[in-house]
Amino acid sequence: MKIGLFDHVEHGERPLSALFDERLKFVAAAEAAGIYCLHVAEHHATPLNMVPVPGVYLGAVARATKRIRLGPLVYLLPLYSPLRLIEEISMLDHLSHGRLEVGVGRGVSPYELRYHKVEFADSRDIFADAFKCLSTGLTTDSLTYKGRHYAYENVPIALRPLQEPHPPFWYASTNVEGATWAGENGLHFVTLGPVKAAKVAIDAYRAALTKRGGAAQPKPEFPGGAAIGISRMIVVADSDAQARRFGKPALDRHVAHLTWLRDKFGPTAGLHLPFGADYDAWLANGTAIAGPPDKVRAEIERQAKELGVNYLLSYIFFGNMPLDDALRSLALFKSEVMPHLAKL
Repeated sequence: MKIGLFDHVEHGERPLSALFDERLKFVAAAEAAGIYCLHVAEHHATPLNMVPVPGVYLGAVARATKRIRLGPLVYLLPLYSPLRLIEEISMLDHLSHGRLEVGVGRGVSPYELRYHKVEFADSRDIFADAFKCLSTGLTTDSLTYKGRHYAYENVPIALRPLQEPHPPFWYASTNVEGATWAGENGLHFVTLGPVKAAKVAIDAYRAALTKRGGAAQPKPEFPGGAAIGISRMIVVADSDAQARRFGKPALDRHVAHLTWLRDKFGPTAGLHLPFGADYDAWLANGTAIAGPPDKVRAEIERQAKELGVNYLLSYIFFGNMPLDDALRSLALFKSEVMPHLAKL
């Protein structure tokens, strides 16, 4: 099993410049720990995400690291000009010396999309058109494309990615429709949520991927060539009490960030939350895993076996968690949990 790192880069109740400096320090520690890839979210107009332009942040990460792979999970394609995104992806792939992983999606928040003049009901169709255009443009020197939402005629593509034919694509989804689309198109896949719901999405993805014949860009470091991941909040400490001391306020703040738009504007504004309202609820349904190393390891192993995943997307530095606590949690995760997971 490979271990990745997820981050929204949430509002941390300190100056934004300090927050960014802390994150770069944490990513450097994650790289030293052997984390496979950093995946960064994109959200808008919410304290859930302080890097709504993930490419700018990832450019800094690319130059502050040497080995860890990196990328958005996900670029919200309906909010971009495909032509401009072709250029950004190409730049980031070169800035990172070929370490870029490109997650794509349509966006889960109707309010965030509407702020950009995109209706949620139209976003899936716009996304599909944008993805076809983006995929075409990353593999050509001159882009000619005609779709329902995007059209280009003989546009010179002066920037090409370093990786051939382009950086691998990823998709994240909690529903069968999205998971099936990812499998049909051969993207690498990540889901989240309680084990029972996550298994439905993973099974749908795996069935579609098998029917397709495998990943569009196979990764030999993952059994079967496709990354199949589950995202989990991870808190490692010397005891349950210590994990609770810094994990509970940070996760409760994370939940408040998830529901910020919903609470401000109504029940359709933000993310749906089937995971529960607080730390204890997330622990109970397995979306958060916390405690001493042996307990954390056993729970990850249990879920990995039930879900059949080969990738753990760990969310370790979240909410308003202090940097020192996040670094301590990562250090314990590295020394006492990760070596066992590598054998799964």
